[in-house]
Parts: sequence; C-alpha cells; structure tokens
Amino acid sequence: MAKPARAWQRMLSGRRLDLLDPTPVDIEIEDIAHGLAFVARWNGQTEGDWPYSVAEHSLLVLDLFERLCPKASVADRLTALLHDAPEYVIGDMISPVKAAVGPGYGELDKRLSAAIHIRFGLPAVTPVRLKKQIKKADNISAWMEATQIAGFSIGEADKFFGKPDRTVIDGLDIHLRPPVEVRRDFTARHAALMESL
Repeated sequence: MAKPARAWQRMLSGRRLDLLDPTPVDIEIEDIAHGLAFVARWNGQTEGDWPYSVAEHSLLVLDLFERLCPKASVADRLTALLHDAPEYVIGDMISPVKAAVGPGYGELDKRLSAAIHIRFGLPAVTPVRLKKQIKKADNISAWMEATQIAGFSIGEADKFFGKPDRTVIDGLDIHLRPPVEVRRDFTARHAALMESL
C-alpha cells in the first residue's frame, strides 16, 4: 500500500499547516506576511529590481478599498487586506493557469481562506456584497500594476481590467521595495486593524 503524500507545510513559526484540512490554530500573521512578501505577482514578469509581491498588492488593494468605501468597517478592511492571504502557501497563479488547473485550486483557496478568516475573527465566507467591493479594488490594482510595471498599454489594461476612475487612483503609485520592508508594512497594517476590531 502506497504511503499517502505529505499534505502539510512547516511554517517559519513552527506551525504545520495541513493544506487539505487547514485549521485556524495553525495560522500566524507573521507566516502570511513573510510568504506573501516573497510571492511575485505577474509570474515575476514586472519591471524593476525587486519583484512586485502579493503583500505589496494586498496593501494597495486595501488603500484602494478604503478610497472606494470610506465608511467600511474595520472587519471589512481586514478582509480586503487578507483577500489573497491563501497565496502565502499556494502561490499566486495568473488567471490562465488557474483555468488550466481546474476547480481543485479554487477549493483549496476556499478552505485556506476560511481558516484564515476564522483565525482573525472574520466570517469564514466573505459576503457577496463585500467580495464585489474588494474585487473592484483588486481590478483597479491590477490595472495600475499592468500599466506601471507589467508592460501593458492603457488600452490593453482597460480591456482586461476595466477603466478605473482616475480620482480613486490619484496620488497612488507603485514603488518596488525589498521584501523585508513590505513584510513589515503588511504586519503593521494587520496589527493596526486588529487593535481596532
């Protein structure tokens, strides 16, 4: 009889996260921040000397979400910050790869999201209304990334991600930074939100 494949990953915190059955007690924000700071968006196909990380993207999405929804609750803001948190262990796959992998990726993402949300006092499943609001901020972030660092023309970005309201992005620019700086900022934003819950 074949030995089952290992389905857990050891985190730097010492936790063992079971990817098939993740539990909130095995989730630590330091592990999330560290992992996301080293996961490159756009499969690393961005300009600059540093990769544009999922942690940096998450901070931008939070900024955009706060501009789009200035009266959002602290819990909603925390949900926006953590919208891609499962990628700290499953990586960031571009949409064409997700489509090729099939529904298994989505199920794994849902299980990890639920455990992460419960760990930080959020509903296991994000309400549809909030999910749509965060997705709008996510699309604006993708547009900004596409045009500023991923080599897309404005016309291409408008086609794939939608044309953003310029007042929402006014004053926001993408600056690539070392992972240690991004990790520190991600952890600090999370701590500030948790203190306000």
